[in-house]
Amino acid sequence: MIPPPPVDVCPVAMQELSGLTSDGKQFFAVSDSDNGTLRIQVMGRDCVIKRTITAPVDPFDVEDLAMTPDGTLWASDTGDNNKSRSTVALHKVSPSGAVERFRVTYPDGKHDAEALLIDKAGIPYIITKEPIGSALVYRPTAPLQTDISVPLEQVARVTLSTTDTPGGPLEGTLDSRLVTGAASTADGSVIALRTYTDAYLFPVPDGDLVKALAGDPVRVPLPNEPQGEAIAFDPDGTLLSASEGVGTPIRAVAGAAALAQPPAPTTTTPPPAADQPQASPQESSNRASSWQNWPLALTLGGLVLVAALVIGLRFRRRA
Repeated sequence: MIPPPPVDVCPVAMQELSGLTSDGKQFFAVSDSDNGTLRIQVMGRDCVIKRTITAPVDPFDVEDLAMTPDGTLWASDTGDNNKSRSTVALHKVSPSGAVERFRVTYPDGKHDAEALLIDKAGIPYIITKEPIGSALVYRPTAPLQTDISVPLEQVARVTLSTTDTPGGPLEGTLDSRLVTGAASTADGSVIALRTYTDAYLFPVPDGDLVKALAGDPVRVPLPNEPQGEAIAFDPDGTLLSASEGVGTPIRAVAGAAALAQPPAPTTTTPPPAADQPQASPQESSNRASSWQNWPLALTLGGLVLVAALVIGLRFRRRA
């Protein structure tokens, strides 16, 4: 099925929108220009800012935003364009603004990352922005703590092909491969990764994000976004996307989540044993006919035997 093109919802009055999520009634957005405080803007469906959730923490570079079913917001402070950070951070923010900061470290050096997923068990997954090779997926090796840094482990990699969808700041094929955001449906059944130009939807039939990211996604083009970094789902499965720049719109692809259907179960006949080769249909038919005709064969055989005995007795009498 060909996905419908995105339609404009409303223009956003934010300069550097990098993360977006939705509860169906309002939008939550974060900028990677924080001015020393973590601020999450709460907007109506007309994109007018209604209030600001201010968390008493000074982030480095917030690049994505996720929401769990209980309304908790996770800000992914994982941007690192210059590869200078020894640790990156995840900020868990309540609707009132209470915040917990968790620091994590990569096992294999520094990475720039702009995408965050939270699975149904509440485990965060960070997806890196790799200009060469595949995007890398990391998760904590232990429960997060506020007082110590927890090591990450690489659990998957995602390779996206180049596309001809227009958009992005680089004006080249690299725009269509760099992962700039991620999102999950409210029930966790579909996850999305986005690049500057396209979204990729992965079904998650059993809640296993690692297994899901190894599957074949459905591509949804998001053309002509100048610097598309934000992606989210409405509770009804509508895909939302947004770009940096004051006045750029939040856009919607209605029913997008339904495009990512889990693979249909397959039933296969077990192969025959090595010492019992499978018969062809013709052989099976011949075999069935032979078994069906065995009474006739016995009758004819008996008549032949009786005739032979009669003839034999006659020859014996003549002799």
